[in-house]
Amino acid sequence: MDLVLFDLDNTLLSGDSDFAWAQFLIAKGVLDREVQEARNVAFYEQYKAGTLDIFEFLDFQLAPLARHPRAQLDAWHREFMETSIQPMIGPKARALARQHLDRGALVAVVTATNAFVTGPIAREFGIDHLVATIPAVENGAFTGKPRGTPAFKAGKIERVEAWLESLGLYLGSFERTWFYSDSHNDLPLMKRVDRPVAVDPDDTLLAHAQDNGWPVISLRGE
Repeated sequence: MDLVLFDLDNTLLSGDSDFAWAQFLIAKGVLDREVQEARNVAFYEQYKAGTLDIFEFLDFQLAPLARHPRAQLDAWHREFMETSIQPMIGPKARALARQHLDRGALVAVVTATNAFVTGPIAREFGIDHLVATIPAVENGAFTGKPRGTPAFKAGKIERVEAWLESLGLYLGSFERTWFYSDSHNDLPLMKRVDRPVAVDPDDTLLAHAQDNGWPVISLRGE
């Protein structure tokens, strides 16, 4: 059996769900545009540059979850899926995910974006397994803080290994291991699998892929 791991933002999606969720809340008037939009853009630029402080970002990203009832958050997320996420899902991404699922692989989305935002997106691709940053919950409500290690950079390795262990498996359990990603932030996990694939990669990842003979593909367009 194969293990197939997909990054989500700018890999399976032709956009960033983390960034889009904050922009969606700004557009709804839930977050203050003047203050929050500049911070959202700044964090996104830090992510692309590889300088993001994940805990500082999560304080920003998870805070709105703690301010509103879950029912309201779920209602907003349904609208977010329709207006923001569906346009980011192209046929090539759907087909690639389906191809691996139909071949009987164990498939997971592995993303730094929190599980509240990304759970419904993974399910939209028919992928049951999600390794994501977990928002902490107390008494049924989000606290605004993460629980455990964020699934970011080397944290993705820790979280994937813990997930596999919970299934009685490890990376060596599989005939082949794949990880599809667009970002140099994912190089730690890409170096741990035997079939890393660069998907519409940033310049740093593209250079690394070319130097190491990794496949480079695009999931954009028809």
